[in-house]
Amino acid sequence: MDINKFKGCFAVLGILVASYSANAQLPAKLIDPANMDLTVKPGDDFYNYASGAWVRNNPVPAKETRWGTFNALRDFNANAVRSIVEEAAADKSAPAGSVKKRVGDFYAAAMDSAAIEKLGYLPIKADLEKIKQIKTLPNILDQVAYMRTSGIGGPMFGFGVGQDRKNVVKYLPQLSQGGTTLPDRDYYLLDDARSVKIREAYNTYMNTLFTLTGNSPADSKKKAMIVMAIEKQFAEAQMSRLEMRDQYKTYNKYTVADFSKTTPNIDWISMFTKFKVTGQDTVLVSAPKFFVSLNGMLKTVPVSDWKTYLEWNVLKASAGNLSSPFVKASFAFSQAQSGQKVETPRWQRMSSLTDGTIGELLGQLYVAKYFKPEAKARMAVLIDNLRKAFEIRIKGLDWMSEVTKQKALDKLHAFVPKIGYPDKWRNYDSLVINGASYFQNLRNAGAWGYNEMIDRLGKPVDRTRFGMTPPTVNASYSPTMNEIVFPAGILQFPFFDANADDAVNYGGIGAVIGHEMSHGFDDQGSQYDKEGNLRNWWTDEDKAKFDLKTKALGEQFDAYTILDTIHVIGKLTMGENIGDLGGLNAAYTAFKMTKQGQSEEKIDGFTPDQRFFLSWAQVWRGNILPETAAQFIKTDPHSPGPYRTIGAPVNMDAWYKAFSVQPGDKLYKKPEDRIRMW
Repeated sequence: MDINKFKGCFAVLGILVASYSANAQLPAKLIDPANMDLTVKPGDDFYNYASGAWVRNNPVPAKETRWGTFNALRDFNANAVRSIVEEAAADKSAPAGSVKKRVGDFYAAAMDSAAIEKLGYLPIKADLEKIKQIKTLPNILDQVAYMRTSGIGGPMFGFGVGQDRKNVVKYLPQLSQGGTTLPDRDYYLLDDARSVKIREAYNTYMNTLFTLTGNSPADSKKKAMIVMAIEKQFAEAQMSRLEMRDQYKTYNKYTVADFSKTTPNIDWISMFTKFKVTGQDTVLVSAPKFFVSLNGMLKTVPVSDWKTYLEWNVLKASAGNLSSPFVKASFAFSQAQSGQKVETPRWQRMSSLTDGTIGELLGQLYVAKYFKPEAKARMAVLIDNLRKAFEIRIKGLDWMSEVTKQKALDKLHAFVPKIGYPDKWRNYDSLVINGASYFQNLRNAGAWGYNEMIDRLGKPVDRTRFGMTPPTVNASYSPTMNEIVFPAGILQFPFFDANADDAVNYGGIGAVIGHEMSHGFDDQGSQYDKEGNLRNWWTDEDKAKFDLKTKALGEQFDAYTILDTIHVIGKLTMGENIGDLGGLNAAYTAFKMTKQGQSEEKIDGFTPDQRFFLSWAQVWRGNILPETAAQFIKTDPHSPGPYRTIGAPVNMDAWYKAFSVQPGDKLYKKPEDRIRMW
């Protein structure tokens, strides 16, 4: 099956990138026959049957890269956040130090275009001058540490603080591969037309920024070539996205002293001191071979080239926050990758940035104004119902032994749900926000965030942390926390509607809940126990059976294509596909325990079961630009929307019965070929 005829949807649970329209209206109801294509047999093309008319009538707006059902909710939230930040910025009576005052000052500074234009690239001039003074390789590493701790960026490699996956009660410093700019290492290494085009656009981008900061055209071209050569070496050293999904291959624990022996050109004991890490003698490394390669590069790449590379890292980290020539150059590069026609309005970018930077300050105002307590209470009931349904399904599995079932049930019962907003808000008291200095606010926030992260070391793991801001339209599962998180932003139409029938709600938010629960049992999450530790709890026989099922699911999705010839990568999207399959099955089981689920009474001509599956399908409707689709197929762990629409239902007997799907229909799978997992 090819996505080309759908013009695709990439509205995804894991990376709901802000994509707003100030004029969009929430539809009166999700399941509307006017949005369907009733001339299509559901068994031949369920995606277009459910959403064909809507897809034809809703092209991607010029300032978007995709357009789908999710956007209605994102639009509502974008305008909700806008109303909050604009009101806060206009309120001159807000007490100094209050949440409203700090949010208002941050947004007001971000919207002060006149001041930003006047400064040009002055905000980064001192950083560029500092790099020019570098003389030696140790100076290069000092600058890397300075940039990381100061909130400028993270050149060369990734560094952070996270849970020890085999001892989740403890935080550890962690190192990961990095050093590149393009979305995937393949864009540096392959010579297909798209990769070449992206590299050319990247070269243009680098040339432009180097020129804007005073370099001659010849020097700018030379510097761009130097950066590209260094980043290509980093790309060659990196593990692939599929390799990085291996939970054991990416778990490599060293003493800091022993790890330093593998990289003689980097003294990690000294480096960690510069990173403000104290009292830690252990480090987790996700890609040790990458650091061996980095060690070699530090010996072979001249210091002058490293200076150029660091200069570029300052430029690319700052371009979107400087004057308009830098912002336009940044958008042009983004446009070459995504196909987006026009730039997102400044108010949208800055309100989104406010949420991303001080989200738990803004979140307090958002929750007070927009999140209803009854939504949280209703969500708690739905989660409880989905947990009961998942328990029923685990107990009924015919392929799993009783001993493994009990371990799975123990894990299910240990799930910690978090709904709406954190019980304890982050303390931003030490973050300085100045209503007249946008760029400095960003630097302050970056340094503050780094220090807050480092401060976790040596302390008990904080299980109250929420992980996402309240306005976020998303949901998540954390294997090391064994928690499912649902921010306030997603607990609204079209996922949840207090006035909708159970079929619609269970096909929407119910499937989202089930999806996140299923992540605890997908090909990665299933490797973590009920406490969140990376530890095998399966019998060998049960694990072998599970692996066969995941293999079959991967092959199902491998057969799907977009843009005529580009195949979905079943192994890359495996976790999300299992999430959808397990989640939709659990949601259906929970729905069948409701009064409506046990009836056959039609609404708008559709049975309860049909409405359940239509609710699921219409969540994934949408259009996407071909450039964005081509990029996402390489980088996104979620399958395209049309295939999320059909990927789970074609393995569910209830879908066949609901829509009378018969042998000979294009989507028909024999009962023995249907994948029954959770």
